Amino acid sequence: MKSALSDLAFFGGPAAFDQPLLVGRPNRIDRARLYERLDRALDSQWLSNGGPLVREFEERVAGLAGVRHAVATCNATAGLQLLAHAAGLTGEVIMPSMTFAATPHALRWIGLTPVFADIDPDTGNLDPDQVAAAVTPRTSAVVGVHLWGRPCAADQLRKVADEHGLRLYFDAAHALGCAVDGRPAGSLGDAEVFSFHATKAVNAFEGGAVVTDDADLAARIRALHNFGFDLPGGSPAGGTNAKMSEAAAAMGLTSLDAFPEVIDRNRRNHAAYREHLADLPGVLVADHDRHGLNNHQYVIVEIDEATTGIHRDLVMEVLKAEGVHTRAYFSPGCHELEPYRGQPHAPLPHTERLAARVLSLPTGTAIGDDDIRRVADLLRLCATRGRELTARHRDTAPAPLAAPQTSTPTIGRSR
Repeated sequence: MKSALSDLAFFGGPAAFDQPLLVGRPNRIDRARLYERLDRALDSQWLSNGGPLVREFEERVAGLAGVRHAVATCNATAGLQLLAHAAGLTGEVIMPSMTFAATPHALRWIGLTPVFADIDPDTGNLDPDQVAAAVTPRTSAVVGVHLWGRPCAADQLRKVADEHGLRLYFDAAHALGCAVDGRPAGSLGDAEVFSFHATKAVNAFEGGAVVTDDADLAARIRALHNFGFDLPGGSPAGGTNAKMSEAAAAMGLTSLDAFPEVIDRNRRNHAAYREHLADLPGVLVADHDRHGLNNHQYVIVEIDEATTGIHRDLVMEVLKAEGVHTRAYFSPGCHELEPYRGQPHAPLPHTERLAARVLSLPTGTAIGDDDIRRVADLLRLCATRGRELTARHRDTAPAPLAAPQTSTPTIGRSR
């Protein structure tokens, strides 16, 4: 346990971890089962185009989401774009800025205009009142984000959407296996999009899925993700190639097999972090369970600089030097990123406050109880000695380079 600032690797001490701890490291799976599925695909020579593994994966995802239809895609970004095309969205789409850039990028890429609304400071999700205030005649849909797996206020957002004749969709990238009031994520909107990226609790190497109870919408998405073939009446967008491969489905199915174990491990990790950091002023470990059933894919802490005397960014640097690679999920807010920076938007004070404080810690099956204790001890040292650490960093940081000097002739000039 490190007790002095001089012990920190940031100031020249030895790193706490020889092997780095990472946020989003893939969870352990049964490799033999994965290889068996891959062999099955290779033996059948059916490697893409809606093979049996993809169909099985879709059935299992739909079951977890509590809906009738799932269309597996090559990734969630493509899934969101397919949904927008299939639904015929136009103009503006209201969404939070407190999300990964893929949410607005996916829709901007196909000609829609993301409009950012502020969040509820308690949940981090879209505030329905702010959504209502953002509606214009050009608005065609609301896309909420189940931040860190916390389900959005779906009923209130549904009321806003219905009042204004809007569609309601959710980016559920983090939320497989999450639920609120017995209703699983995936069943809360007109359609929702899951991610099965390698960093997710269930991964398909890369992958996504659009889930819905709307049979017609699902059929349109399925046609569009295969070049628009067999789409009655066609589509102005034509179609694209966004299918999931059998190899990705093999990984996805094997990852689904391990999902209960992953959730259990994540829950225990989250509880351990909360126990170790419970009495630490200025460091708040988010309690996801207050907002419904969570898969605990993310361990989120908020660093209050006013209390600790240290900014979240410096905490990240100190932990990285120790081999603990944290992530600021999601900071800065998308409205402060290109190409949205400088564009007019409503005030987003709650988004900006949360984005400046938030930090994601390593979890998953690759981390053990002793790892969590040591990470917590490092956070405790940062928080309890934050003002001293900040001052020492300021004193030892290299001075900024002076601006290059240019000589100016003085002949004929007054001094």
